[in-house]
Amino acid sequence: MDWITFFQKLDMWIWQPLFVVLVAIGLYLTWQLRGLQFRHMGYSLKLAFSRQSSQGAGDISNFQALTTALAATIGIGNIAGIATAITMGGLGALFWLWVTSLIGMAIKYAEAVLAIRYRTVDAKGEMAGGPMYYLRNGLGWKKMAFCFALFGALTTIATGNIVQSNSIALAISGYFSVPHWIIGFVLAVCTGAVLIGGIKWIGKVTAYFVPFMGIVYLGGCIIVLALRFAEIPHALSSIFVSAFTGQAAVGGFVGSTMLLAMQMGLARGVFSNESGLGSAPIAAAAAKTNYASHQALISMAGALMSTIVCTFTGLALAVCHVIGEVDGEGKLLNGAMMTVVAFERTFPFGGLLVIFSCILFGLSTIIGWAYYGEKCCEYLLGARSVRFYRILFTLSVWLGVAVPLEIVWPLADIANALMALPNLLGVLALTGVVCHETKVFLQSAKQVPTL
Repeated sequence: MDWITFFQKLDMWIWQPLFVVLVAIGLYLTWQLRGLQFRHMGYSLKLAFSRQSSQGAGDISNFQALTTALAATIGIGNIAGIATAITMGGLGALFWLWVTSLIGMAIKYAEAVLAIRYRTVDAKGEMAGGPMYYLRNGLGWKKMAFCFALFGALTTIATGNIVQSNSIALAISGYFSVPHWIIGFVLAVCTGAVLIGGIKWIGKVTAYFVPFMGIVYLGGCIIVLALRFAEIPHALSSIFVSAFTGQAAVGGFVGSTMLLAMQMGLARGVFSNESGLGSAPIAAAAAKTNYASHQALISMAGALMSTIVCTFTGLALAVCHVIGEVDGEGKLLNGAMMTVVAFERTFPFGGLLVIFSCILFGLSTIIGWAYYGEKCCEYLLGARSVRFYRILFTLSVWLGVAVPLEIVWPLADIANALMALPNLLGVLALTGVVCHETKVFLQSAKQVPTL
């Protein structure tokens, strides 16, 4: 058995039981919170898009906290990751991504509530919060908190770094034939320049960066769907049917089962919106707010936004019928290049738009995850370790472009699983705190004029 096969099998072995755990906890939280993600979905979007004065303790505004989390959330996974999920699990993977995302919104809300409820001020005078703090301060689970921080620091290298730089390099080199090491070097320089300024500078950069890149990419997806409007009904039908029956082989695609579609949908759902990972609440903890639930509703809206981007990508791939196609070398189209081909054959310069989006999405995710990683590292080794972590992280951006794509995604999924498990257990154990904070906020919100 080669390394690629080993990691792919390990990925499947870990995620199959974790799927049950994640869905069960998501459904439990949905019940305990009375379907909050459905009842207050419009309210959460209103909070996310409305301009509000940032009050309360914190380092950055509510919007900057959201865009920092979105910068880390909306990344290559929304372009290349969806293509990979469809290549392995068929179009049905997109349906299970929707299911996972809707359930996961309750988890993402709960994570953010707990992150703000148990946040502290670190040695640099900045807010520090996230699963390691609510595991330790809320439950007294010091060993579990240590494990999360350790897995979090490692996951940022795999998920938030190597996956992004690798996918960017593949997309650019496949289109322009630029050597990988040059691409990696430029990405590393850009990353290092932003990280020097810390969370306040990251927040300012992402506040402008994220809306721009979202508009550019979604605009391209809308063009594809508009030009292939007649294919949309068949695409939707294929998504729903193959979600429960699997998908037959076509071209280079070997076919998939319902179980594989579920697995890929879950893995990419968690990867794209980060519900259950415990990463996004690290950014939410830095927000200026007087109520934990206020920022948690905004964070929940972020999960919905990420899912929308994934949906547009999946539909664009479906209407272009690129699943099962091979490139000029006879290799099955996968990752970002699959999306590039879909756009390229639909409208002029469509491929360039995808390449440009990959660069923006990937770089923003690298920056956002760098902040998560340094907070995990700070928890483990103290504030002085952050400088060295930034150097290591920046070097990993450069080196990550050389790792084979077939190993990158399974490694990222495995790292995500190791990070998710202690976080999910903590969220489950502190559900009572989440419900209490929610009740307090919803009662007080009636008297707040800006809401």
